[in-house]
Amino acid sequence: MLTRLKNLIKGFFGLFIGGLEKKNPEALLDVEKENLRKQISEFNKGLANHAALVEKLISRAKQLDKDEVEYKVKTTALLKAGQREGAAKAALKFKEAQTEHDSIKTQLEDAETRYKELVNARDVSVKAAKDKIEDLRKGIDDMKVQKAVAELNEMASGMVGEIGGSGDNLNRLSEIVEDERTKAAGRARVAKDSLDLTDIKVQEAEQDALAEMALADFAAQAGIELEGNSDGETPSSETTKSTMGPITE
Repeated sequence: MLTRLKNLIKGFFGLFIGGLEKKNPEALLDVEKENLRKQISEFNKGLANHAALVEKLISRAKQLDKDEVEYKVKTTALLKAGQREGAAKAALKFKEAQTEHDSIKTQLEDAETRYKELVNARDVSVKAAKDKIEDLRKGIDDMKVQKAVAELNEMASGMVGEIGGSGDNLNRLSEIVEDERTKAAGRARVAKDSLDLTDIKVQEAEQDALAEMALADFAAQAGIELEGNSDGETPSSETTKSTMGPITE
């Protein structure tokens, strides 16, 4: 029973976390980037330790080279001096240095090879991880674009349905506008027909006559001869007054 409860709790949390990951894939991608950085850092630490071992072997090989030369010279000098026992001990030291040197060379070659393999493995793994992360990033961006396009299409589809459903409202509004327009046009026509333009026309004629009189007086004072009217006569102020009749002041 306890095992089943644990499995149920794990499944619940798994579903909960899975839902969060689906809602925010960028956060999961950032976590994976951070994990990759940590793994690279830990790998580089191990690689640095291995490189230190290689350097130590190189340093030991150089020292053994010097020891071999030194013991070889010493053995030769002792032999020439007739010191057989000392020469034998120096020769033994030379042999030991030579044997260790051969072993160090083998270890150094293996360590160098291993170091290069580790560096290559790291570079290949890191490149593969980065390529995968980049593909995921592009996939997330494409997912966002596709979701946005889908939402726009859904909105457009809904708008088409709403616009089609609002046709009755638009038709009713058009009828209201047309009815009000025709009513306003009818009122304007009635007002126009009811307007008496007789007085306005009389006033307009009087204004024209006064203007002609003023022009005739001005021409007479200035000694300017006005051209005649249609019957060959130039209207004068007297003629105009007789035509208009008495003007009350």
